[in-house]
Amino acid sequence: MKYWWVNQNQTAKQEIEGGYMWSPKRNRDNSYNQFYKNMRLVENGNIVFSYYDKRIQQLGIIKRPGFSRIQPSEFGQTGEQWNSDGWLVLVDWQKLTSPISPKKFFHQLKSTLPDKYSPLNKETGDGLQNYLSAVPGPMATIILEKLGITESDIVEMSWKAGDGEDALQQLDAILEQQILNNTEIDETEQDATVKARRGQGRYRKNLLGFEKSCRITGVTDQRLLRASHIKPWRSCANNHERLDGNNGLLLTPHIDHLFDQGYITFNDQGDLLVSSRIDPNQLSRIGISSNPSVNVGTFTSEQKFYLKFHRAEVYLDDNQQKE
Repeated sequence: MKYWWVNQNQTAKQEIEGGYMWSPKRNRDNSYNQFYKNMRLVENGNIVFSYYDKRIQQLGIIKRPGFSRIQPSEFGQTGEQWNSDGWLVLVDWQKLTSPISPKKFFHQLKSTLPDKYSPLNKETGDGLQNYLSAVPGPMATIILEKLGITESDIVEMSWKAGDGEDALQQLDAILEQQILNNTEIDETEQDATVKARRGQGRYRKNLLGFEKSCRITGVTDQRLLRASHIKPWRSCANNHERLDGNNGLLLTPHIDHLFDQGYITFNDQGDLLVSSRIDPNQLSRIGISSNPSVNVGTFTSEQKFYLKFHRAEVYLDDNQQKE
């Protein structure tokens, strides 16, 4: 089990009510920030302690690792100093009946703080401006004991939290409605863009112009294939990207799921890349080899453009998250 600590003093209300965490991808000067990179390192079922107003007040269950999302509009002026391009992590927040102040038992926590990127000042125990920090196991054990939460409690909470698919669909539905309400887009374009979200209509027709089968399984029966966006529909910069046939692959449902979740991707030479977060034995059970020699053929230059985004911002490769 992995544990995290998020300092939410500025955006606690919006994030708790919205069921998420949000951070920029980089600092304002485009420099690296480990606390933001951690948004991509969280995994489904991880526990996050929410700290604001000098207390741990919420316990969160991660439902989906960070994915590309512009800054939430509900932040208002609070987020003016941040880059708007960011990561959003879906979280099932549960309010604690008895919030705790870490400073009151800091003498116990001090020796368990991480050597780097600590959420607390190592001398005073005060909260820092850092956003999302990893919490070592011994530190998490002390916090959970103070909260009166057992391992079985966490297992039950994780089970109830689910995988975040419903929340993700709700976010996509909001974006879809914004497109339908945009009077600068004609109805034909609106209809095509909305259908593209489900891999239908003009987008699928554009994709079928050059993709004829699933890249991994070789299935050619169109009834068994999904038109899968390489750069996710929700992350596209505009409707052109959402309808661009080059921004897609034909995949069978189980391959589409792995690709959409970021567990597999491809390099420009067509080699299959498999995330370290998936057990190769599990993949072999559904007929997928993690052998890097597996090659699915060539891609167009336009497809390579979208695959670069997928590798950088969808694919869950822990090694790529370190700089």
